[in-house]
Amino acid sequence: MSISITDRAAKRIEEIRQHSNHPEGTPLRVSVVSGGCSGLTYDLDFDTESGAKEGDKTFEDDGIKLIVDMKSFLYLAGTELDYTDGLEGQGFHFYNPNAARTCSCGESFSL
Repeated sequence: MSISITDRAAKRIEEIRQHSNHPEGTPLRVSVVSGGCSGLTYDLDFDTESGAKEGDKTFEDDGIKLIVDMKSFLYLAGTELDYTDGLEGQGFHFYNPNAARTCSCGESFSL
């Protein structure tokens, strides 16, 4: 199992990377942290300093390198990261098969 990225999400991640002047190939760290109205929330950030640490899972999909710590990977295995910019709002969306419940805004989840 891995984490996949849609073409739209990969394109937007690359646009953000270029706009923020991160070097080409800078990996994206994906993690799950406590918070939100359902208990857990997703966190995305470019990993510009440490890179993969011992125990981290690394993936590459659609030209985007991902780093996920093992604890977060237990929540994220099989997840698809997408990006939408439609009338209902724009942003990254996680389609997580492990989430038993999500909040109405889609920003947090629980198992």
